[in-house]
Amino acid sequence: MITTKVLVTGSNGQLGSELNKASAQYPNLQLLLTDIGNLDITNAQSCTDYINLHKPDYIINCAAYTAVDKAEDDVGNAWKINVEAVKNLLAACKPHSTAFIHISTDYVFDGKNYRPYVETDTVMPQSVYGRTKQQGEKDVLDYYKSMVVRTSWLYSAFGNNFVKTMLRLGAECEQLSIVFDQVGTPTYAGDLAGALLQIINDITVGEKNFVAGIYHYSNEGVCSWYDFALAIMQKAKLACNVIPIETKDYITAAKRPHYSVMNKSKIKTIFDIKIPHWKESLCYCIETLM
Repeated sequence: MITTKVLVTGSNGQLGSELNKASAQYPNLQLLLTDIGNLDITNAQSCTDYINLHKPDYIINCAAYTAVDKAEDDVGNAWKINVEAVKNLLAACKPHSTAFIHISTDYVFDGKNYRPYVETDTVMPQSVYGRTKQQGEKDVLDYYKSMVVRTSWLYSAFGNNFVKTMLRLGAECEQLSIVFDQVGTPTYAGDLAGALLQIINDITVGEKNFVAGIYHYSNEGVCSWYDFALAIMQKAKLACNVIPIETKDYITAAKRPHYSVMNKSKIKTIFDIKIPHWKESLCYCIETLM
C-alpha cells in the first residue's frame, strides 16, 4: 500500500483536530500533524527544513489568525499568519511539487449578494481578517498545484466556536439576544475534514484528478445566527429564550457579511462530494458534546 503524506498545519484547531479524527478511515494517508509547538510557519527556514525533511505529498493549511474583531487592531499579526506564513509554506513546497490545499473564508465577500456566491464572484472583504485571507488566496492561486477551499461558520466538538458558546451560555442564561439579519450556512468541521481527505484519497488512488482552483464548502441549507442559536437550544433541550436582534444593535469591531451563503456545486460535481444539511450535522455534534 502506497502511503500518502499529508502535512496539516494548525492541527490543534477545530479543522485540524477533525482531520486527525477522520484520518482513521484512510489508512493509506499519513497525517503529519503540526502546530506552533513543532512547526512555526511564520519562520521561512523552519518551513523549508520541515518540508525538506518530511517531503509531504500534500499540505492542508488550516492555520490562520481567526480572531476577527481583534484583527482590526492587530493587523501585523493577522498579516503575518494569514499572508506571510502562507508564502513561507508555498516557497518550501514548490521545489517538491507538493499539492497545497488552503482553507479560506466567506469573509472575502462583502455580503451584499442576493444569491449564493459562486467561486468566480468578485471578492470585496470588509475587514482586516477578510483582506488578509483574500491576499493569502491570491498567493496560493499563483501556485499551479493548489486549491483554495472557502468555508463559513465553522464549528466542531473541538476548540472554541459558536455552538459551544451557545451551549455554555444557554445553560447559564435565561435569555440571549442573537442577530437575525446575518444569513449564511454553518459548517461542521468534521464534514469538511471528511471531504478534504476523500478528495486526497480519491486523487491518490486514481479515481479523481487534481483540479486546481477555488472551491466552496459549507453544509447544505441556509439560516441566520438567530436560527442557528435557536436550533442549538432546541437540540440541547435548553430552556434559554433566544431573542432576535439586528446587527446595528450588536456592535463589533469588524464588519460581518450580511449574506454569505455559498454555492457548493463545483466541489460536489468535480469530486463527487456528498454534503449533509446543517441541522443533521448539528445534531451529531451536539450528541458528541452532551
